[in-house]
Amino acid sequence: MLVKRARIYDALALLTVGVVIGLDQWTKALVVEHLSPPFTGPVVPLIGNYLTLFYIQNRGAAFGLFANNIALAILIAVAVCVISYLYVRMFNSGPLAYKLIFGMIIGGAAGNLIDRAVRGGYVVDFIFFRIPEIGYRFAIFNLADASISVGVFLLIVLILFGSLRRTKDQSIVGQDSSKNTHSPSQHSGPLRSTEQDAKP
Repeated sequence: MLVKRARIYDALALLTVGVVIGLDQWTKALVVEHLSPPFTGPVVPLIGNYLTLFYIQNRGAAFGLFANNIALAILIAVAVCVISYLYVRMFNSGPLAYKLIFGMIIGGAAGNLIDRAVRGGYVVDFIFFRIPEIGYRFAIFNLADASISVGVFLLIVLILFGSLRRTKDQSIVGQDSSKNTHSPSQHSGPLRSTEQDAKP
């Protein structure tokens, strides 16, 4: 029964990967079709001037990091290896939350890798967040970047809460064991008085 449930979780994780890739590639295709040419195409406001759509071609990693840099290839390779290793360790086991989070991260990474493979090494980015009043401009990103970022954030939160819970459980167990443990001196008084009462 547990193995069957674990396989269902793995199937849901695979479904998450497919949904993330599908949404990512679909939105990128719409952007290329309607917001071209890159860097000089139309800007579509979603929430005033705060959240807009603007098409650029990103040759770096997520959020434009390490553009045209050898560190990019190393970073992607290390990230893929770590994620694959963690997921393989949890294959046919592990909670659903971790499976879905890994699905989000793997789906986002695969979405951007598909871009690089079919578009000549660049990624389509189009989500632009800024706060004009204070001059704040966040790096332009896409749904794959968002999926990776949210997945990594949730993974860190789960790991931290899991560590805190284990620490709390260990402290509770330690307190219970100390309460149930009595030293011989605690019983010596009543035992001695009983022995004296039994004497004629």
